[in-house]
Amino acid sequence: METQTYIRETTALMFIDPYNDFLSEGGKVWPRVKGVAESNNLLNNLRTIVKAIRQAGIQIFIVPHKRWEPTDYQYWKFPNPTQVGIMSRHSFAKGTWGGEWHPDFAPQEGDIVAKEHWAQSGFANTDLDMLLKQRGITHVIAVGLLANTCVESTCRFAMELGYHVTLVKDATAAYTPEMMHAAHVLNGPTFAHAILTTGELVQALPAALPEA
Repeated sequence: METQTYIRETTALMFIDPYNDFLSEGGKVWPRVKGVAESNNLLNNLRTIVKAIRQAGIQIFIVPHKRWEPTDYQYWKFPNPTQVGIMSRHSFAKGTWGGEWHPDFAPQEGDIVAKEHWAQSGFANTDLDMLLKQRGITHVIAVGLLANTCVESTCRFAMELGYHVTLVKDATAAYTPEMMHAAHVLNGPTFAHAILTTGELVQALPAALPEA
């Protein structure tokens, strides 16, 4: 594997969709990802990455899905199947527990929260690209949900925009192992510059900053 180098000033973590509905017991989507998430040690890996990223002084960007509201797709001609499902499930509903951040991954002071994305790409119809460029970011590291939808789509878009893209394959989940295989073995190598485990990523990060 090619050795990766991450410079703290030009690297960012993109944490995609860290909602209770995805990551917490009782969440609307958690039962569908639980098997893969637990086999992947997802929650502990996410905790490890966020802690290491903060210690290294790397900027965190939260890349959130649109929180459902009753009028969201009222005038849409072509909502996709996922959006149709959201209309009935009310995933990530605004003002509900499910649409709140998982408590371990809520934004902290200094974190940047991008505008909510309507479909799968965190870049489409949001300010994410502008926010990254304002910070001089060239390298993005992607974690969160779902591996084969929002993570993949956001990372493909990042590559198209000229960013160096890293996928962390055990810091995400999908509904089935087959979807994970597609995301990281079949599709990931067509757009990602690096596909790492949590351990490999942590080893490649800059040394921790001195404590204040």
